[in-house]
Amino acid sequence: MDGEPEEEAEGGRWVRDLLLLAGICLLTLLLVNAFVARPFAVPSGSMENTLMPGDRLVANKLAYAFGGHVRRGDVVVFDGTGSFLPESAAPKGVGGTLRALGQDLGLAPAGDTVYVKRVIGVGGDRITSPGPDGPLTVNGVPLDESSYLRLGDAPSRVAFDIVVPAGKLWVMGDHRKASRDSRDHLGEPGGGFVPEDKVIGRADWVVLPVGHWTSLDRPASFAALGGTGGHGDKG
Repeated sequence: MDGEPEEEAEGGRWVRDLLLLAGICLLTLLLVNAFVARPFAVPSGSMENTLMPGDRLVANKLAYAFGGHVRRGDVVVFDGTGSFLPESAAPKGVGGTLRALGQDLGLAPAGDTVYVKRVIGVGGDRITSPGPDGPLTVNGVPLDESSYLRLGDAPSRVAFDIVVPAGKLWVMGDHRKASRDSRDHLGEPGGGFVPEDKVIGRADWVVLPVGHWTSLDRPASFAALGGTGGHGDKG
């Protein structure tokens, strides 16, 4: 009987230590999601076969945090409000603010305003497409997309000739037949260009399912564009 208070005290300390450890783990996870790396689920087939619907990827939020720029060939996760969607699509008020905070911390789903695409051009680049009969050219250099473009897809069925404004990006899906990307917004006020400051992070890894685990490295074909203009050949 004399030992019961001591045992109860030890049990109380064990519970407190466990709760403290759980709190530290939760805080660490929230900080990682907010500032380092954030998980996302791929919502559609627009990036097949690089990314499949339902794949879980990790967006590296530090990739461009210290003066680095988005580079051609990067797969990026970005907020499409103001480019792919009107600004009015963003949730408003306190509820919208709380939802955005929850998304930043990884506590809420990314939502319908978040996209994942491949960067084809950066600020200063001129990108042209003759339509389905030829490759894209970036600053006059034909772009070899055979390593990632979905088999059977043309580089673009839409002909266009655009110059990417400074601070903006031209993005396209790897499954061009099924991708609503910068091409679909050519005639709109934003021209389909995504502001760099809307990029949430660079998609660096597919982590689930286990059978599709891969590192999303920049295709070697983009090296041929280095020095042709823009900032795509810089870190």
